[in-house]
Amino acid sequence: MQQLSHYIDGEYIDGTSGRFADVFNPATGELQLKVQLATRDEVDEAVARAAEAQKAWAKVNPQRRARVFMKFGQLINDNMDRLAESISREHGKTLPDARGDIQRGLEVVEVCMGAPSLLKGEYTDNAGPDIDIYAMRQPLGVVAGITPFNFPAMIPLWKMAPAIVAGNAMVLKPSERTPTCAFLLAELLYEAGLPKGVLQVINGDKDAVDALLDNNTIQAVGFVGSTPIAQYIYGRAATNGKRAQCFGGAKNHMVIMPDADLDKAADALVGSSFGAAGERCMAISVAVPVGQETADRLVEKLTPKIEALKVGPYTAGDDVDYGPVITAAAKDRIEGLINSGVEQGATLVTDGRGLNLQGYEDGFYVGPTLFDNVTPDMDIYQQEIFGPVLSQVRTDTYEDALNLVMENDYGNGTAIFTADGDTARDYASRVNVGMVGVNFPIPVPLSYYSFGGWKKSAFGDLNQYGPDAFKFYTKTKTVTSRWFSGIKDGHELNFKAMD
Repeated sequence: MQQLSHYIDGEYIDGTSGRFADVFNPATGELQLKVQLATRDEVDEAVARAAEAQKAWAKVNPQRRARVFMKFGQLINDNMDRLAESISREHGKTLPDARGDIQRGLEVVEVCMGAPSLLKGEYTDNAGPDIDIYAMRQPLGVVAGITPFNFPAMIPLWKMAPAIVAGNAMVLKPSERTPTCAFLLAELLYEAGLPKGVLQVINGDKDAVDALLDNNTIQAVGFVGSTPIAQYIYGRAATNGKRAQCFGGAKNHMVIMPDADLDKAADALVGSSFGAAGERCMAISVAVPVGQETADRLVEKLTPKIEALKVGPYTAGDDVDYGPVITAAAKDRIEGLINSGVEQGATLVTDGRGLNLQGYEDGFYVGPTLFDNVTPDMDIYQQEIFGPVLSQVRTDTYEDALNLVMENDYGNGTAIFTADGDTARDYASRVNVGMVGVNFPIPVPLSYYSFGGWKKSAFGDLNQYGPDAFKFYTKTKTVTSRWFSGIKDGHELNFKAMD
């Protein structure tokens, strides 16, 4: 059985813990890889080596650091197919989805090519008599990235690119369920010219995470995952005096007004709810039509589109709309929540339970599922399902729909479909959610903005990528300076006489 170890100073180093995590092919259910899990001592050694390398890297001027990322971006493009295949093999998402995963990470790399302008400080000339004040951005030192299984390329790139180009070193711990792509990216970054030791990649579980959180050299931690773990990491990091940006779960709603183009709304719901088997923190999982007629018409349009979705392995190419979920346990949990929805009185319109694909009977497949007449007290509404399940909650008025979204514990993303500009503007202004789409189902900002949710979807003051990332991964130093020039009021001073 193939094993994946740690990547230290640009080389693969065998672990010593004797503990392993299993990586499955979700399409077949087959065990395909054993991942070595790091000990606390191994984590501390990786951090120490990163700290030593960071000293010289911080002295490299921003333009030269940016050039490494220019080459890195080209290498990602050149290796797109190999990276995508590694993602699909471990996550199960289709190859087009995998390429999109890489592309959204690559866009952040492209922004980092302009790091010199993003790292500029400020200067005030003659702030007082012969006094100048200037502020400079300096790297933190060594930072940590802890990334999830569902975006094996995008989230590691969101973390490593701005952190490293800003002059930091990073210790990256990718998900032990989908680790390979992060290691391939690290190889490419070293090929692009990154100095030895600036990026370390370790495999690990909670023991490794706690070691990173407790290590005094680590100055900041970036995390993406579930809300309970995000809250735990944020609290422990803050207790240990570290900066932290921790992004958690979501329950994203799309409000559909009576004047909306329902064909476009239905297409948007199908793509945003079932793409990547719903394993996206920005997936729409709740449709909120306003008015009973709107709800009836929306279900009529959604049902045939959902029933036509094709589920299968990524190797089937363009014949597949989405693939399996990540593990057998995830499949069981999703199907358990579908059972709960039925038991609690929701109307099951399309049933994804018990999907059995010929030749892939052991794969982790869940068919597309649509519920109608869901109420906010039901488990399928309360919990983040993270699977191919869409719930419709009917509301009578726009205010009812808005309040439903605002009262939800999560605040990652939301969307409204309407033909009325006043309604859209009011919704975007009032809703307490971090990312809003208007006639746009998955409002992930482009890479020169910043990504981040509100409420229980995010812990920390700054968002991911864009300008916020450079604020998060640097600290500001302000200098107040006065120089005595020897000239006063047009006359040369006699310093000897003053002595």
